[in-house]
Formats: sequence, structure tokens, C-alpha cells
Amino acid sequence: MGKVSIGLRGWRFDEDDLFTDAGTWRPLEEIPKDPRHRLVRLQVVIGKPCDACYLIHGEAEKRRCREAEIVYGEPLEEVLLCAEHEPDFLYWFREEGGEGLAGEPELKDEFHEWFADGGRAPDGYAGVEHVETDPEGLPDLPDPEEIYDRERELLDDGRPGFEEGPAGEDERTAGDATATADGADDGGAAGERSGGEKSTGDDLDLDDLDLDREYPR
Repeated sequence: MGKVSIGLRGWRFDEDDLFTDAGTWRPLEEIPKDPRHRLVRLQVVIGKPCDACYLIHGEAEKRRCREAEIVYGEPLEEVLLCAEHEPDFLYWFREEGGEGLAGEPELKDEFHEWFADGGRAPDGYAGVEHVETDPEGLPDLPDPEEIYDRERELLDDGRPGFEEGPAGEDERTAGDATATADGADDGGAAGERSGGEKSTGDDLDLDDLDLDREYPR
């Protein structure tokens, strides 16, 4: 079996670690520690705003943020990104010293600081092409109730989320493409759950693309 992404692109899992031969979820206690922690953490971060969008718009205007589609980093210190801001992270990681923080808890804060100070990828900078191979071929994530107590820390939710209005409508906008002053545009929610996928990039060896650390090379 191959590598798959669950819910968000970026973190990749060995199918054998997650699924039985019958294609059903393994019990969580049978999933190895590192992928289990990522799987549990996905319960929290799916549906959250892109970190970069949030740094631009802030709490007061978070409805203008895009929904995250991609996750890099370690559980509890992950970076959430929309497709439009993934190239900024990749540029920082490859060219601005971010690679030296792979696997370190400081990675998120250092990227946030660089981005908040105006750091951006050059126009046209190559990102990663994520190719969905079978988005409907994976079961839904297990229910949070299936997660046992010693994993509860990973369900702590300190990130801002989208809120529902009085009529139950989500704050996220759909298709607002107004450009910001620093060149980052804002828009509606993007980011459907993805299934198994492979990633390709103009200057990347995919065998080196963060399979253990989930960082692009």
C-alpha cells in the first residue's frame, strides 16, 4: 500500500498503518504513535482558517480567511495553509532557513514571525502540485469519541475557528478575491477533504518530500 493524506494535504500516512486489509480503520491503539498523533490532531485542525490569512486579517476579519487545505509541522505546533499561501511557506522553508527547524516546535512561530514581517514568496514561485488519486476511496475520520484519554491533549483547540451567524450561516466567504495591500488576496473557504494523493513539484524529489516530517525539500 502507498502513502495517503487524510482531510488535509501535507501530512502523509502509510496506508498499512491506518487501515486493515478489509479497508476499515484500525483500532487507534494499533496505529503507531506518530501517525496516531497526527490523525488525532486532524480532528481539531480540519476546518480552521489558514494561518497566513489569519495573520493578515486578524480576529475581527477572520471571515475573510480561507479555510486551510494543507498542514505542515508537528502536532500541536502545525502550520495550516490555504493553497494561495503554501508557496510562501515553501519559500521560507527552502530559502529562508525554515528547513533547519524541521521537526522543531519553533517552526510555526518562526514562520508566523517571518510572514507577519512581510515575508512572501516571489511572484510565480513554484509550490507543490498535489494530485488526488482517489478522494472518495477512504473512510471518514474516526469519531473523536473513539480517542482515549491519553490523547486528549491533541484535541485542545487554541486556534481561532470560523463561527456561525444567527441564521446558522458560516462566517467564511465564498469567492471574495479582494487583494490585500501586501499582495496576498483573500477569499472564501477552500479545502475539501482529500483522499490518497501524490505530490509533485518543479524542483522537488518527491522521495525527499517530508514523509516522516511532512516538510517539502
